[in-house]
Amino acid sequence: MNLALRDVRHNLFRFVLTCLGLSLLMAVVLAMIGIYNGLVADALNIVRAPRAELWVVESGTKGPFAEASKIPGGTRDAVARLHGVADAGSISYQTVETAHAGDPLRLYVIGYEPGRPGGPERIAEGRGIAVSHFEIVADRKTGLSIGDRIRLGRDDFTIVGLVEDVTNSGGDPAAFVTLADAQTLQSQLAPPAQRVQDARGAGLLESADTVAAVIARLEPAADLDDVARNVRQWKHLGAQTQAQQEAILLGSVVDRAKRQIGLFLGILLTVSAVVIALIIYTMTMEKLKQIATLKLIGAPDRTIIGLIVQQSLALGLIGWSFGLLLILLVKDYFPRRVVLEPFNAAVLAGIIIVVCIAASGLGVRAALKVDPATAIGG
Repeated sequence: MNLALRDVRHNLFRFVLTCLGLSLLMAVVLAMIGIYNGLVADALNIVRAPRAELWVVESGTKGPFAEASKIPGGTRDAVARLHGVADAGSISYQTVETAHAGDPLRLYVIGYEPGRPGGPERIAEGRGIAVSHFEIVADRKTGLSIGDRIRLGRDDFTIVGLVEDVTNSGGDPAAFVTLADAQTLQSQLAPPAQRVQDARGAGLLESADTVAAVIARLEPAADLDDVARNVRQWKHLGAQTQAQQEAILLGSVVDRAKRQIGLFLGILLTVSAVVIALIIYTMTMEKLKQIATLKLIGAPDRTIIGLIVQQSLALGLIGWSFGLLLILLVKDYFPRRVVLEPFNAAVLAGIIIVVCIAASGLGVRAALKVDPATAIGG
């Protein structure tokens, strides 16, 4: 006879209601884990999208993501001529806010040279950019469809293709345009402001042919560190490997957000442990007379401990199961990407088991201190 199961059947409604509350709490914990993973995935996704091996940026900066970087457009030709470089392409990044269907739309605009590294690797729907101007490939999260037109700066762009899961660390969906269009968008001023700049002669001092970075892919036999050292010999340029660029993103751009989400996750797990402990303790205190009766008829301590620990584990694991099911059903509706791996769910299950066993300690302690005479004394 399983005493824990019989007690659950006796108080089924309260047990189910308690499990429902715990499942909502577990869903929040899993959501925070998924948001944490999504933040890291988005940050790495945008830097891994070009499949570059070397990033050439402005000297003394950690560009183009952690800091602004501006180098001459002709740098690409110089990098392409280096020994060991198989292909190189100029690229630019900027955040633009526009409107679509009456709603504001924030885009992370990536300018690249068609036919060179930096463009979308896989088109999920439609086609890539085929002309020099006014075509755009956007991420599905923009809500745009093939054939839609949006206004960037003073020009209208037509959506010709869609990609998936290309967003920056801030969650803004990416939009790919030609480098020439991106440079125009970046340097374009409103007509009154442009007239003032022209009158001051400022436009003569600045070149519009600048890019954020030059990315390079190397030949199979090339030494990455050696090519990077050759780039750094030009005093106005810096070079970062792909691994260094990813480390900058994780250690600088998203570090504070990662720590904040991690702290919140720790608080939620602590709250979960306290809630489970209080629930088990309350349920145990309500059964003190029944526990005293068990002791009176000779039930060993391990039977009483098993009753409490089994109920605690049942609460935690049922709450975890329904919480996982709930978050899997709703995660696609979150404004930020939620990435849940089987490993994450398994680790949380292990943590919940440990928490439940530890949380049942209060109930076990109270049960073992019960005097069997209580059953007779009424």
